[in-house]
Amino acid sequence: MNRSTRRNFLGIAAGLPLAVAGCTTTVDETTDPPGSVGAEPLPFGPGGSFPPYERMYASVTDGGFTIPAVPYQNIDPRFLRQEVRNTTGEPEGTIVVETGNHFLYYVLPGGRRAVRYGVGLGRAGFEWSGSAVVGARQRWPKWFPPAEMIEREPELEKYRGTDLDGDNVWEGGMPPGVMNPLGARALYVYQDGKDTLYRLHGSPEWNSIGKSVSSGCVRLMNQDIIDLYARAPLDTPIIVRSAPGFRLI
Repeated sequence: MNRSTRRNFLGIAAGLPLAVAGCTTTVDETTDPPGSVGAEPLPFGPGGSFPPYERMYASVTDGGFTIPAVPYQNIDPRFLRQEVRNTTGEPEGTIVVETGNHFLYYVLPGGRRAVRYGVGLGRAGFEWSGSAVVGARQRWPKWFPPAEMIEREPELEKYRGTDLDGDNVWEGGMPPGVMNPLGARALYVYQDGKDTLYRLHGSPEWNSIGKSVSSGCVRLMNQDIIDLYARAPLDTPIIVRSAPGFRLI
């Protein structure tokens, strides 16, 4: 994607520097097939509430990997997964990322309630806003750092991806695993049928939630991205905006 195309997606306000995303460069052959919704989400408990935090954020074995428990006691409670009133103004089945407060909402059926997750976001110079859809979904993705990121961090050269025969099947990258920067799941952000290179993804760095430290993508705790992934099928609308009622397009 060229810089002009990316700018059209981002809708960055005038004067804000535009940087290249640092999440991944491609979708590999393990992508869920069209129409796949994934595993069932964690059930709501009595009265529509989630289970206790010690259960939601406990260690879990998934896809052959063991995800460590999250020390949720060390996280601001507002960034822990919870069911809340839908204050986004968006209809059911929509993902809304509000960058000003580091929240991601998934609007539940009926539109009156939402699941709210805390997220980590891009540091200064990597912020982005706009409207798109989930164009691909992947369990335990590989990570292919973009060339621009490798230029900034040469130690990532060993993870450079190579499209050997030009058919978008890539070799290389960082193998899946609990320390992979994309975590246990990734939702790929598309606009007009094209991959924007931005992702909603898991992260082993629970202490980055509620902060702006990543290279442009929206990161969730691995236990939370597994839950969101199960709720959000292909073509789920995604809206990223700086504050409630304010959208850059």
